[in-house]
Amino acid sequence: MHTTGSRPRLVVSADGRGVVSHAGSRLLADLADATGLTTAFSDALRRLRPRGTGHAPGRVAVDLAVMLADGGASIADLAVLRDQPEVFGPVASTPTAWRLLAGIDLAALARLRSARAAARGVAWLQAAETRQGIPAARAGGRDLPGLVLDIDATLVTCHSEKEQAAATYKRGFGYHPLLCFLDNTGEALAGLLRPGNAGANTAADHITVLDQALAQIPDAHRHGTDILIRTDSAGGAKAFLAHLRALRERGIRTSFSVGHPVTEPVRRAIRALPKQVWHPALEQDGTLRTSAEVAELTGMVDLDGYPAGTRIIVRRERPHPGAQLSLFDLDEGMRHQVFLTDTPYGEGPLQHLEVRHRAHARVEDRIRCGKNTGFGHFPSRHFAINAAWLELSLTAVDLLAWTRTLLLDGELTTAEPKKLRYRLLHAAARITRGSRRIHLRIASTWPWRHELANAFTALAALPRPAT
Repeated sequence: MHTTGSRPRLVVSADGRGVVSHAGSRLLADLADATGLTTAFSDALRRLRPRGTGHAPGRVAVDLAVMLADGGASIADLAVLRDQPEVFGPVASTPTAWRLLAGIDLAALARLRSARAAARGVAWLQAAETRQGIPAARAGGRDLPGLVLDIDATLVTCHSEKEQAAATYKRGFGYHPLLCFLDNTGEALAGLLRPGNAGANTAADHITVLDQALAQIPDAHRHGTDILIRTDSAGGAKAFLAHLRALRERGIRTSFSVGHPVTEPVRRAIRALPKQVWHPALEQDGTLRTSAEVAELTGMVDLDGYPAGTRIIVRRERPHPGAQLSLFDLDEGMRHQVFLTDTPYGEGPLQHLEVRHRAHARVEDRIRCGKNTGFGHFPSRHFAINAAWLELSLTAVDLLAWTRTLLLDGELTTAEPKKLRYRLLHAAARITRGSRRIHLRIASTWPWRHELANAFTALAALPRPAT
């Protein structure tokens, strides 16, 4: 019989020296410098430092973004960075950070967005020079051409009275932000903070978020690159799709794949489909999906008012346990989902168009991770401060995405923030000094020490923007 050994007995004290935690988060701060984000933020917020004294507002904003990427949930969590000056240098106090957020008005917010776009352009150039550029989005076991943007809204509960917080359609209370993510890398391109009672299918809000997202894409990619816009049925408003089509006149090659409600005309068309027009659906790895089929309804449903060339496609499958079914689904014994796309005939089989649209579900994971990177909790009762907080949360998501794209290899290139924090960002290290340099010594027994050290090496090798 084997006995379980007891753990070593410890004597705990709070007098350690030369030991730091969250050492891997220095990677994020240095990456902000390497992409020019810190400089761009400093230029954008220069007016908030009229006397040129105290902490630079741009540096404070970057520290807040690093703190959020590291897993912090409130402004007070800046203490993790502030109390380790050997690693992070001087970090602003909590009141100073509050004053910064309070000073960011609509004009400053617009400048922050422009600063993020400039840094993104540098990061993408660095990816092209040191890696293989921006990776392709994938669906159905194949690479998708160009860029894929996913737009979706989410509810954020507020547990206290906050400006413009309101009752939500799910009988909660809070905000209803609309967000856009780049599926290729997981970058958070744009976000619009809205009251909780904002409509899910408001075309004007979708247009605003899309335009902000496109402004984040570097010119070399925004013009001349195929850009697919995916949304659920909330993005199927005719005005929004007309705006998408109009962008082509400005040299932006957009196309769409958006959800569509299963209306009565759609139900009649589905019932009229002969069995031979249904084709097997695909899994995301390209294999056949069990008990799922795809068919085209174009020509059987009136699409008057939609852009020319719009197609309508339906998928049906056996419902999984717990699936929400309509009365029509219950009658048919199958779950039905419908979407619209303007991808022309001949540019991919029907099954591929359907599995490509279904990959939009990844945006739910992006939002879930984003809520754990800042915008799942808003710190102030003032709407303007919360809007600035949202922008810094999106910046934190970008820093994590650029870290995966520029600095990591293997499975960590697709790791969610939780895994990155556990394995890299929250690693402990020892500070030593020698030869007029500060050495950060990661524990030799840490399982991911080589991945973290290699990331710092890759960071040092990044080409820097001209100043």
